[in-house]
Amino acid sequence: MVQVLTDLDLVISKSYVSSDGGWLMDVFHVTDHLGNKVIDETLILYIQQALSDPRRRGGEIPKELQTCLKRDVKPCHVSTEHTALEMTGRDRPGLMSEISAALYELRCHVTAAVAWTHNTRVACIIHIEDGLMGGPIMASKKLAQVHEKLESVVEAHHESGERWSIRLTAPAAGRTHTERRLHQLMYADRDYKQCQGCDGSCRQWNGCTNTHVTIEACREKGYSVVNIRCRDRTKLLFDTVCALTDMQYVVFHAAISSKGTMADQEYFIRRQDGCSLNTQSERQKLAQCLIAAIERRESHGLRLDICTQNKMGLLSDVTRVFRENGLSITRVEIGTQAERATGTFYVTDASGHEADLRTVELVRQEIGGSVLRVYRSPNGTSRASSSSISRNSSGGVEERAKFSLGNLLWSQLERFSENFGFIKS
Repeated sequence: MVQVLTDLDLVISKSYVSSDGGWLMDVFHVTDHLGNKVIDETLILYIQQALSDPRRRGGEIPKELQTCLKRDVKPCHVSTEHTALEMTGRDRPGLMSEISAALYELRCHVTAAVAWTHNTRVACIIHIEDGLMGGPIMASKKLAQVHEKLESVVEAHHESGERWSIRLTAPAAGRTHTERRLHQLMYADRDYKQCQGCDGSCRQWNGCTNTHVTIEACREKGYSVVNIRCRDRTKLLFDTVCALTDMQYVVFHAAISSKGTMADQEYFIRRQDGCSLNTQSERQKLAQCLIAAIERRESHGLRLDICTQNKMGLLSDVTRVFRENGLSITRVEIGTQAERATGTFYVTDASGHEADLRTVELVRQEIGGSVLRVYRSPNGTSRASSSSISRNSSGGVEERAKFSLGNLLWSQLERFSENFGFIKS
């Protein structure tokens, strides 16, 4: 459900979730990206149909919906027409340039690419097609050539004990949502290991803009209670729910709200076997993984929005210009549609600090004036972690028996349920 709303570029400002005994009631307060109420009947009908029919999820957003949303919506939907390349490993300056150059050399046309960096690790999903014949790359010989070429790119700067993963998959109907797949790749790569949090000196949530995670016990109800407070941003709820779901936790109740620049999330969870989190190590790992899921999408550096003519080798050309001017890519999302290519790049200098605007202007001129906008990151440019895991005096994750969701959740659900009708399947 969260994925459907997120893919429509809707902003979830508040949510109440309750499910038990085979029934569920989920309430989402949403607006469009400008903060306006959603009143278009076409959009409302599409949301109802998408929530009822899994086959509608993750596909192209119809043009009429993009018109009523007053913008192009580019969800990270699953491509069923192109070969998918998945890579995870150690990040370094110029890596995306080397990968895209290798693909161009093999006459592979990049139709879409998404990459995240976090804690010195990188994960990317690149959709490619045959640059000469068109269509997905199906021949096993060509796939082997691509895999071998990318391995040589990785090994050129290989360090002892370094782990890398390269995977090529043919078009398939069962592919996972791209951004959720990025979370899975980074989790499998253990990028959360460095999310250690503070030393316990930061114990006050009010007034602090760091990410806080506490995991407590609600023994009378048999739940583990996860509380998260962090800076609010788009797709925050999606990222958190992905982490919980992919770690095999079931959310029974939840309350999510945002106020100003901060967001609060509370989840009542159990493992899939029905048990709560019993050990300190399990609670510690979950807290680290939630922090990682929140941090991965945080923006570091200058944001460059690009719109230009689609051509083979475009990603190679753009990333080469970045590399030659000493810029490092921290996050990228680029897609193509017919003769147009649009994308967003977040760049820093090679040391991870904010890029010089004069350098960015040179890049803009060299690319050919297709850089539409340049934004400063709202989160600053420091790449150091600003997260914390609340601990008790003995060093363990805090465990307090309380039922803080309680009356708030049930009173809200009772009030809202009076105005709800069923969505027809």
